[in-house]
Amino acid sequence: MHRDNNALPAEIKRAGRIFRILKSRYTNNETALIHKTPLDLLIATILSAQCTDKRVNIVTETLFKKYHTADDYANADSHQFEKEIRSTGFYRMKSKHIIRACKKIISDFHGKVPSTMEELLSLPGVGRKTANVILSNYFKVTEGIVVDTHVKRVSKRLNFSIHSDPEKIERDLMSLFPKNNWIAIGNIFVLHGRYVCKSRKPLCDDCLIAAECPSRLIK
Repeated sequence: MHRDNNALPAEIKRAGRIFRILKSRYTNNETALIHKTPLDLLIATILSAQCTDKRVNIVTETLFKKYHTADDYANADSHQFEKEIRSTGFYRMKSKHIIRACKKIISDFHGKVPSTMEELLSLPGVGRKTANVILSNYFKVTEGIVVDTHVKRVSKRLNFSIHSDPEKIERDLMSLFPKNNWIAIGNIFVLHGRYVCKSRKPLCDDCLIAAECPSRLIK
């Protein structure tokens, strides 16, 4: 639920219990997007919008062999690039964002992906989710919590937030969990949403936190 003030002690205590249980289940809670550099992760995260990480990894396996630097993307032929990322969906928009973002990286950041929230948000096509993914998973900088479709669903079902707006959900989660857990909770909720708390048919019988979930009887 959205809070104008700090979360209540009982809510924080419950959130802590849930975090500890899920952390014991998802011990490897890094992002599933394959990358070696912050630029790789930026490209992969932009491509992951409305697309599965599995599909993105298939596309980037070939893409990353061809494009290595911001210059490579900035100078890419847009029509050819669209074909190369077509299977990720919304390929025209994603192509435009990637090419423009890389041009800005060259012009404003000496060809290097920036490492602050403010700078990342200045890049075309980069919102808080994408910025948080890069900051938390590559630079290990804690600025917020990644909120994607899985985190949104899990948060709502656990009654951690009643909102649909990602930034409001993020604020609710930030009020419940200590800052040193923000990186982990985002990645853990992604994994839990992907494998257990599924959209159409949540696997409540297999859920380790079913006893803590007010939505556990909703199939």
